Amino acid sequence: MTSDNAPESSGKGSKDFDPAPARLTVGIVSAGRVGSALGAALERAGHVVFGVSAISDASVHRARTRLPDSEILPVEKVAERSELLLLAVPDAELAGLVRGLASSGAVRAGTIVAHTSGANGVAVLGPLAAMGALPLAIHPAMTFTGHDEDVARLGNACFGVTAADDIGYAIAQSLVIEMGGEPVRVREENRQLYHAALAHGSNHLVTVIVDAVAVLREALSGQGLLGQQLVDDQPNGLAERLLAPLASAALDNALRRGRAALTGPVARGDTAAVAAHLEALDAVDPQVAASYRALSLRTAQWAGTDPALIELLEGRTR
Repeated sequence: MTSDNAPESSGKGSKDFDPAPARLTVGIVSAGRVGSALGAALERAGHVVFGVSAISDASVHRARTRLPDSEILPVEKVAERSELLLLAVPDAELAGLVRGLASSGAVRAGTIVAHTSGANGVAVLGPLAAMGALPLAIHPAMTFTGHDEDVARLGNACFGVTAADDIGYAIAQSLVIEMGGEPVRVREENRQLYHAALAHGSNHLVTVIVDAVAVLREALSGQGLLGQQLVDDQPNGLAERLLAPLASAALDNALRRGRAALTGPVARGDTAAVAAHLEALDAVDPQVAASYRALSLRTAQWAGTDPALIELLEGRTR
């Protein structure tokens, strides 16, 4: 593939096509946490990020610090000059952005247009694909902080990729590998399921930890041992240090051993202990108690535990 044209297979068939993109002129919409990190990774791989769109003060700052050689331009100007156009906007804004770009005619035929949305495949890029663009969905499955470690963490991240054809998949795979990530194919019809699984496993994990820390602070309140750190509501305190080894080991065991990692009173079928937990939690925060009950029920179902415990958790006992 040349940097001026859409990819073409050789006369020998697509199996002989070299999927490695040449040095590409890259434009990014917008220079948020994701866009600026991927832009830095693409530049490190030898591509040229000539321009970015940035509206907020934070995005302007990221553009100037992470991509200092890039111009800050209007969206249409970024699109007009791009050979690879990276759309790194929130999921809810993507469809409107695509429609606007299609209406403006700013995207040239042959442009590789990739978005970073987890929930969307390439269908959302349909208006641009109809105009000759090559659509790609390239979603980095990681959390971006906006700090320098984001680019380094891409080396340990998987990217969910979706394309319209085998050539698109080859280009997406090559771009991800160049950025240091691991490409993983996600079928168009499975993007929502893929995104739901990631949200459930990451966002809800944070909710569980934050709830557990809050309850631990309540449990540890009052006079402590001589020299013991005071328990307050500041992060990275005593409650967090107490929970960290357990939580880290639980996550590691779950990823390594699956359901065999289940442990604790629910997995053991200890109905009395779980009932006591629910009573104690309800006295502190009924919403946390409700969350504990729901997750305990799911744990009990996985563990195939005592039917009496499942009845308790379903609220069928008196």
